[in-house]
Amino acid sequence: MDLLFRGWQAFLQAFGEFPWSGLANAISHFIFYYPLIMSYVWMIGAVIYYLLWERWTGDTEDDMPILSEYPPVTILVPCHNEGENIRETMEFLLRQKYANFEVIAIDDGSVDNTLDILLAMSARHEQIRVVRLDANQGKAMALRTGALLTKNEFLVCIDGDALLGPEAITWMMRHFLETPGLGAVTGNPRIRTRSTLLGKIQVGEFSAIVGLIKRAQQVYGRIFTVSGVIAGFRKSALHSVGYWSNDMVTEDIDISWKLQLNGWDIHFEPNALCWVLMPESLKGLWKQRLRWSQGGAEVLLRHTAKVLHWCSRRMWPIWVECVVSIVWSYLMVVGLAIWGASQLFDLHRHYISGLVPHWTGMLLSVTCLAQFGVSLAIDSRYERKTGGIGRYYYWMIWYPLVYWINNVLTTVFGLLKAIAKKRGQRAVWVTSDRGVLKRDRTHH
Repeated sequence: MDLLFRGWQAFLQAFGEFPWSGLANAISHFIFYYPLIMSYVWMIGAVIYYLLWERWTGDTEDDMPILSEYPPVTILVPCHNEGENIRETMEFLLRQKYANFEVIAIDDGSVDNTLDILLAMSARHEQIRVVRLDANQGKAMALRTGALLTKNEFLVCIDGDALLGPEAITWMMRHFLETPGLGAVTGNPRIRTRSTLLGKIQVGEFSAIVGLIKRAQQVYGRIFTVSGVIAGFRKSALHSVGYWSNDMVTEDIDISWKLQLNGWDIHFEPNALCWVLMPESLKGLWKQRLRWSQGGAEVLLRHTAKVLHWCSRRMWPIWVECVVSIVWSYLMVVGLAIWGASQLFDLHRHYISGLVPHWTGMLLSVTCLAQFGVSLAIDSRYERKTGGIGRYYYWMIWYPLVYWINNVLTTVFGLLKAIAKKRGQRAVWVTSDRGVLKRDRTHH
């Protein structure tokens, strides 16, 4: 970041006489100040959320709220070729500390032994029902099928390779019972795959980026997206918006916007833990983040017209932040190209002296470390069984090098893919990188 900022300054020095140099100067400052300002917005928002709500709940991982009632809940588990993980996922679901729940597993055209495992488990456990879709129709269709096959008003949706914390349903149901206008509750994903550098970095990322942003957005009252791997829904809310869209590559982002644009609220519940598998290879990380970026861009393209109406004004800050982040990513690519050209033609020889960072790089570095420090301090209470989360702070120094560059590039290409995609094209399951999982159970 420091080099790119100074590359822009070199560009200004070389072409300072041109009339558009003022615009270039504004761009260079935007590239620097945007991530800086947003980091402080997220930190302040997360601290407010923690002080107002979070610090009063869940002093230990086994704490659960006492509910006024325990209405029946259906856990939906859409899965495709999950033979390696589905048995463990289902076994964990059966450990739920909630009095009244059922499990509907939707096998969406698996070609491995997923269906056989599910049928064997359903024969032994009456709480498990299995639905078979003959062809790969996508996660959205699997979720819709499961939702229509239950009479229960409350649904909890998880992935076929995730491990749901035993207290999760109770924590999410607290929100639905206390807030009649609540359409969804998003849980708190925790990373299982921690054997490689990428895995260790993701532990910090899900705290400092994902968790911090959700807390800050909750203070405002609108959330960009529920976590697709762990989310609870009110079925009547889903019905009012037409359930999940079959043609969106990230059905979780789309359903979040549809619900909020139709007046439903979404809450974040950090005590609803769910242990998830994540990519631990650069190729897998690229494919995952490209899909996320494409999905976010698809949502912007589809819902912008409705967002801009006055009745949807509470979504404006979320929309603006999404648009600005895309613009920033494109300008970063341009800045990188300018920096490369300045290196090639020696345009900024007076600006880079050795390896000593200038104040811009130092300020961003300190802010980045502060953001990770705040988030890890808040999230540490959810990692007591893993031996603590503080030890991952050291690995965060690699985050800008690995994830920051990857996220910028996937944002750029994700928008292009979203624009090129045909309207109505079905989003189906694809093979994903599940990381390198060491089969210890210390974190469960």
